[in-house]
Amino acid sequence: MNLSNLRPAAGSKTNNKRKGRGPGSGQGKTAGRGHKGQKSVAGFSQMKGFEGGQMPIHRRLPKRGFTNVFKTEYTEVNLDRLAVIQGDDIGPRELVQAGLIKKETERIKILGRGEISQPKKIQGHRFSQSAVQKIEKAGGQAIIIG
Repeated sequence: MNLSNLRPAAGSKTNNKRKGRGPGSGQGKTAGRGHKGQKSVAGFSQMKGFEGGQMPIHRRLPKRGFTNVFKTEYTEVNLDRLAVIQGDDIGPRELVQAGLIKKETERIKILGRGEISQPKKIQGHRFSQSAVQKIEKAGGQAIIIG
């Protein structure tokens, strides 16, 4: 075997149809485009979502409301989930290690569901009032990050 003997697998390569090459080819005259109509002419291109003149679905559906692109989203973490983390200081890095948030850069809001028994310094971007009360009642501290 050498390079001059190599051939593609049988049936894997087919020749292109030669359209518009006379009546004997079977693809002559209209070249497979049929007679007349918008699609029969050269340079035809159709708008995405075009439905043959029917009102397209993207125009039939109602568009309502407003999406605020500047909205700040917070990842919510409850006190009962924080209770399982060992250590006195709990910040974004510890939350990532515990699997409670995905990235250190996420903004965190601490919510007050559950109880906390040990005094801990908990860092978050926001705290609910009930969470602050429970943390301070246990002798801990709620520290707001930037």
